[in-house]
Amino acid sequence: MERLFKKTAVIGAGAWGTALALTAAYNGDPVVLWTYLEKEAAQIRETRLSLCPVEGAVPLPENVLVTSDWADVAGADLVIVVVPSVVMRRVACSLASAGLAENAVVVSCSKGIEQDSNLLMSQLLETELHCPVGALSGPNHAENVVLQKPSLTLVGFADQAVAEAVQHRLSTPFMRIYTTTDVVGMQCGGAMKNVYALACGICAGLELGDNALAAVATRGLAEMTRLGIACGGHMDTFMGLSGVGDLMVTCYSHHSRNQTAGRLIAKGTPACECQQRIGQVVEGIPNTLSLYQLARKKGVRTPIADAMYEIIYKGVAPQTVLNELMTRELREENVVL
Repeated sequence: MERLFKKTAVIGAGAWGTALALTAAYNGDPVVLWTYLEKEAAQIRETRLSLCPVEGAVPLPENVLVTSDWADVAGADLVIVVVPSVVMRRVACSLASAGLAENAVVVSCSKGIEQDSNLLMSQLLETELHCPVGALSGPNHAENVVLQKPSLTLVGFADQAVAEAVQHRLSTPFMRIYTTTDVVGMQCGGAMKNVYALACGICAGLELGDNALAAVATRGLAEMTRLGIACGGHMDTFMGLSGVGDLMVTCYSHHSRNQTAGRLIAKGTPACECQQRIGQVVEGIPNTLSLYQLARKKGVRTPIADAMYEIIYKGVAPQTVLNELMTRELREENVVL
C-alpha cells in the first residue's frame, strides 16, 4: 500500500524553499513553510510570494502556512529541508527537538558538503535525526518552478518504497520526479557542480569563449564523476538529472548564482563579497573548500576544483590558474582515471 503523508513541512523560505512549498501545496494538502526570521515570514504571508520575487510567479495558495514558529512544524511526517549547507547542522539539531511525527521522513534539498567532516547533507541530518533521510536534487531553478514551467528532478532514499512515496507526494503536472537509491551519488553531483559553475562564470567573465565553457563543463563532469564514485556513488547517476543535468543548467543559465559569482570574481570582486552582491546564498564558494578537502581525503585528481580553491581561498589570479591548467602534462581522456 502506498504511504500517504498527512503533514508536510518545508524548512527554509528562500527562493527554492518557497518554490518547493508551492509544489507540495499543489494537491491541496496542508503545507508549513518555516523561516528563521519572523519579518520574512510576515512578508511572505502578505505577498504570498518568494522574498526573491519573479514576475508572473504563481502565489502561494492559502493551504501554505508561513511561520517562524517551530511549534507549527510539530507533527510533520514529511519534512523538506532547504537551508544553506553551512547552517544545516544547526537546523538538524532544531528538527531533532521539534516534535516530528514518529514515522517522519526527511528530504534534504541543500546542495553542499560539510567542511572538515566531509559529510553530505543527508548524512549530516542522520547524525541528529532517527528517521529515513533522503535527498532531492536536479536541474531546477526556482525561477522556473514558481512559473510552473516543466521541470524534472530526482528524489533518492536507500529504501525504494520511501523514495516512491515522496515521488508521488511531490509530483505535479509541472514537476516530474524520478527516483533512485543512489543517495550518495545524487548529492555528490548536486554539490560538486556548483564549483564548476563558478569556473564557467569566471570563463564567461574573462570572455574566454564558448570552447572554454564547454571544456570546463565537460572536464568538470569527469572530476565530479571520479570523486563521486570514490565516495560510493554510481557512475550512471552522474549521467542523469543530478549529474550532467544539474551541471548544465548551473553552468549555462543566467539564473545560476554560482555562474554569476564566477563572473564577479573574474571582474575582481573578492569571493567573500559575491554573496552580498548577489543577495542569495552561493553554495559554490564554501563547496570549493569542501570539495578540495574531500578530494585530498579520497586521493582523487581534481585539477579544475583545485584551481578554484587557489582562486577563492589563496587569492591567485584567474589568468595565472588558467595558464597552469592549460600547460599541465598532456593526458589520455578518461572519465574515471
